[in-house]
Amino acid sequence: MAIRHLAVEEILTTAYPLRAYAFGGSPGPVDLDELRRTWLPYQEGNRTLVAETADGVAMATATGIPMRQNLRGRVLPMAGVASVTTHPLGRRQGHVRELLQRLLDEMRDEGHLLSTLYPFRPSFYERFGYVGLAAARTATFPVADLAALLRADLPGEVRWTRAGPGYPEYVAFLDRCLTGRHGFAVFPGYRQVRVRDDDDRWLLTAHVDGVTEGLLTYRIDDHGGTLAADDLLAFGPLARTLLLQFLGRHVDQVERVSMVVAADDLPELWLTDLGVVCETRVTRPDHAAPMARLLSMDALDGLPAGAGRCRVELTTDRWLAGTWLLDGATGHLESRPHSTGDSALPVATLTAAGLSALAYGVLDPAELVIRGLGVVPPDAAVELRRIFPRDLPYLHANF
Repeated sequence: MAIRHLAVEEILTTAYPLRAYAFGGSPGPVDLDELRRTWLPYQEGNRTLVAETADGVAMATATGIPMRQNLRGRVLPMAGVASVTTHPLGRRQGHVRELLQRLLDEMRDEGHLLSTLYPFRPSFYERFGYVGLAAARTATFPVADLAALLRADLPGEVRWTRAGPGYPEYVAFLDRCLTGRHGFAVFPGYRQVRVRDDDDRWLLTAHVDGVTEGLLTYRIDDHGGTLAADDLLAFGPLARTLLLQFLGRHVDQVERVSMVVAADDLPELWLTDLGVVCETRVTRPDHAAPMARLLSMDALDGLPAGAGRCRVELTTDRWLAGTWLLDGATGHLESRPHSTGDSALPVATLTAAGLSALAYGVLDPAELVIRGLGVVPPDAAVELRRIFPRDLPYLHANF
């Protein structure tokens, strides 16, 4: 099986048929001219690989998207992995494994220190060093329950436009979220610009003292129906309340509001008498929680850290294997190769998924042992908790 890169135009005839079969209803008509106009331009900066038979039949494809992600306050190059698909006659033959190794090799060589994806099967990707992140939740509530906010005199203002004209402000706000929120990730410009080009959302922003402090994009499905919003993004309760107050003005237009909120957000505490249903749905294969991993130990250097010190032995990983000293004594993490000579130093043996879980702040060292992601003696657990305090990430980008 030969692996090669696809030119952009080849994606339509080589990779897209497998994607359409895997992720859509089939069979069905394919309008290549329409796809060339409405879909292909947003793939031009991606890295798409294909595994082919000797006679040129595509058996599997995978795509890497050059993104950026915040890891504990540092914005790092991140490889988003998407559209991993296999021909129905080529499944369970190792094609995806070979593609992923090649794709991550290349993305890492280009400087991408992290990687995230939405898995078709989490256990498969755990063997590749990925660990699960918290899934965003959907909050649904009657718009009439926002009535109390209509009487509130709040400092600040909201502005309302369509996503196309408001795109520059949209991009600027996402970049601010990127620098301010652990786990937050954004697409490259060639992909993100589709929000402007599609122009199929309303864009609502909240402003306090002249600064954009909150943002929400949404659509209305029908009169008397649902105002369906994307991610609620706000720096603080005032901006969030300004956005909700605006939504409350739709009480005679729609019945309910549905929006995406971060896993650590608590809509039930936003407002007295707000009847809200918060749902996190994780099923296979249609609703996956994201996963992430470190691709290089360089991702850890300079992260904010507590004053812990531990030797970590990383096993059976293509990209991270080795023995490393993790030292947070200065308040910023240092990671460097380390010999096994210092018997007084606490030692933990981790998989790549185990170390990624600590770096992303999603699991405690004791949970790594329970999950089979490492061997962490009590003294090492103490040090690793100091180095990597729990910190729930919020990926935001959905690909």
